[in-house]
Formats: sequence, C-alpha cells, structure tokens
Amino acid sequence: MIREYQTVVSVAGPLVLVEGVSGVKYQELVRLSLPSGESRRGQVLEVEGDRALVQVFEGTSGIDVPETKVRFLARGIMVGLSPEMPGRVFDGLGRPRDGGPEIIPEREADIYGAPINPYAREYPDEFIQTGVSAIDGLNTMVRGQKLPLFSASGLPHNRLAAQVVRQAQVPGAESGFAVVFGAMGITYEEAEYFIRDFTESGALERTVLFLNLADEPAIERIATPRTALTCAEYLAFEQGLHVLVVLTDMTNYCEALREISAARKEIPGRRGFPGYLYTDLSSLYERCGRIKGKPGSITMMPVLTMPEDDKTHPIPDLTGYITEGQIILSRAMHRRGIAPPIDVLPSLSRLKDKGIGEGKTRADHADLFNQLYACYARGKEAEELEVILGSAALSEMDRRYLRFAHDFEKRYIAQGEQENRSVTETLDLGWELLAIFPRSELKRVRDAWLDKYHKERGQGGEGE
Repeated sequence: MIREYQTVVSVAGPLVLVEGVSGVKYQELVRLSLPSGESRRGQVLEVEGDRALVQVFEGTSGIDVPETKVRFLARGIMVGLSPEMPGRVFDGLGRPRDGGPEIIPEREADIYGAPINPYAREYPDEFIQTGVSAIDGLNTMVRGQKLPLFSASGLPHNRLAAQVVRQAQVPGAESGFAVVFGAMGITYEEAEYFIRDFTESGALERTVLFLNLADEPAIERIATPRTALTCAEYLAFEQGLHVLVVLTDMTNYCEALREISAARKEIPGRRGFPGYLYTDLSSLYERCGRIKGKPGSITMMPVLTMPEDDKTHPIPDLTGYITEGQIILSRAMHRRGIAPPIDVLPSLSRLKDKGIGEGKTRADHADLFNQLYACYARGKEAEELEVILGSAALSEMDRRYLRFAHDFEKRYIAQGEQENRSVTETLDLGWELLAIFPRSELKRVRDAWLDKYHKERGQGGEGE
C-alpha cells in the first residue's frame, strides 16, 4: 500500500528523516514531492519505530522541510529483464541510456537478490579462455569463479577489462556466452571508451552494459553492481547462458558505501569504511557461480584500484578473503612498457588446477605453468643479484635465467590489445621460451612432456 506523509523533520547531507510513519520497510523506494512541483527519488536506509531515514538519489538541495511530501511506494528497486538486453546500454538502475526504446520486460526482479546457497553450488571446473596468456597460461579463469583484478590509479585496468570482454569464451560453447559489464563512478571519457570499443569490435552484441557516471548519485552507484548481477542471474539461470560479469571499479562502490555510512553517523571501521564492508562485498561476490541442474553459470571479474598501491587496504584485503585468487597489475612493469602489466608472481587463481588438463586445455598445462613460474621467479632473483653485485657475479646459468625472465616479460606477458591468443598458442609459446634451458634444469615437468615438447636451443633469445 502506497503511503504519503508530510512529516519531514530534518535534512542532513543526502538524508531525510521522516517521522510518524507506519508499515515502512528497509530498502523501500520513496518519491519526494517538493512545493515547486519537482519530484525526487529515494530509498529507505533505516527504520526505527515510527521514524524512517531516507537516502535521496538526486540530493537534498532545495528541500523545504515542512512542505515536502514523502510517498512510500511499497516496493524495492526493480529491474526489467528480457532476452533482448544484450547489445544495450543502461544506467545503474537499468534504464536505457543509449537512446534506444525501453525494454519490454519478460518479468521484473528486485535487485537485492540472495547469494547462491552453498549446498546448491556446482564446483567450478571448466576452462574460460580470455585470450590473455598471463591469465590463461598461469592464472587460469574457471567457469563459475570469482577472479578479481587488483590495479592502481593510472594503470591500464580498463583496457585489460575491455580486452577480456572482447575475447572471453568457453571453448565449445561460444554461442551460449554473454557478458554483463557494470561500471561504477566512471568518467564520461571512460564510458565513451567502453561503448566505442565494444561497438567497433562487435562485442556489444553479446554484452549488457550498466554505466554509472561519476557525477551521478552515490545510491545509484551502490545499486549498479546489484542491477548487473540480477541481469546476469536471469541470463545464466533462466536463459542458460555462460555469463562473465565484469565490475569496475569496486573502489568507487566501496567509497560510496563509506559516504552513506558517514551520512548516517555510523561508527567507522578500518580507514573510515563501515564495519559491514566484508558482509556487503560478500553479498555481491557470492551471487556468482554454478547451480546444480542448471546449464548456465556466472563467472565474475571485479576490478578495483588499490589506494596508494596498497594490497593491505581494506578493499583489496577483504576482496581477497572472499574471492578465489587475484590478478595483480604492476606499476613497475607498466613503467617498463609491458602491457598488460600483469605481475604473475603474486597473482593467483586458486581454482586453476580444476580448469586445466586433458580435455580442457592440454595435458601438459599444469607441469608447464609450474616450470614457467619457477624459472621466472629464479630469473627475477638473478636480476636482483645483478643490480647488487653486477653481471660479472652471475654464473652462466644465472644469465640464462635472467635472459628467460626478460624474454618471458616481452613475449609471454606482453601482448597487443587486439591480440587474441588461443590456449594452444599460449602453451606453445611457453615451451618455446623454455627452450633456452637444458633438459636437466626443467625439474617440474614430467619426462613424457619433455620428450614431446622440449627442444633446447641454447642461450640466445629474442633480440640476440
């Protein structure tokens, strides 16, 4: 039942306090009617007795306290869902922003959906090919996984995210693959980049874009990932598609949470973020996965910029606890011109072992990535030794490892934005780089794979 009150008692920041209400529920939508005839939207953030605290989407500037009427609409934020959504661009609440017609919904759903019941989950074990060697070869993404991208201000995380959107596929199920892209607090320039890139590459045909711009309300920023995930749940579990959800930038989302928490005068936690930040992030991340008996799936790649490049900041720290690994971008590699600047040593995909091997990628994949990782780590140690003691202190084998590390960064990690490598090309490139070592150095690979793939070529590398 819709109820209307003219009992606003105070305004503080984006919040309005209404007294004398009854039957009002948490997260209920609100419409405010100003004496000037202007109408604004809001949402109930807190109910205590006969008092309701309302967050106003468009801000509270100009609200006349005694004259403003508040109407409670008896429903939460709903989004219309339709199979026609791929190929369209929406705002953070699911309204078209591409100039196209309104979606005729098959049904409407509340954006505050529930996480997947752990008992109903199917274990992720199918490979997703992103076309990016540093991900496919070393930190493999698995269908139903949550694999965040940890970046920092000024690094090309948006370009990498766009490349993954263009290239990602489940081998053998290309026609049943879709992408839901949710952007929070981005600039007009970034929004135009995503729209132009996806349109020119043809990726927009299978992608649903939800864009919340930096000058739009904080409450819409909080709704955007939930709107995107509600759409993804519909496409995955009702339409049977394999859906990749990319959310950027989760730091903007968390800062919107902090802004609203401060306006509500809640006791702050670490770095001023609300104490329920972990719970709130969990309510988003745990909506992805696979469900027993349903053909579709939701795989998630949240993107976040680490303030001051700090991995211990609450946002990446808590995200790491909830998700199954992380892809970390390196500022040092970016300065050296390596793009994408993925730092493979601290990066991790906890489910990679489940998505690779015979029948998924190739039987030699596990041994190969272990050997590549070990050789690259030793090559970086040799690089540090050279800085401290000089190249004369390096043995012949140390020089080979150093040469390998340089070649690995230039040829394996670095790749063009439009370069889409199949997993076979990635694996073959790994064996080509390992050819610099004698067989006796490759202790992490079984003899069967050495017999089949290893061909030693000596110390010479690219550019020599």
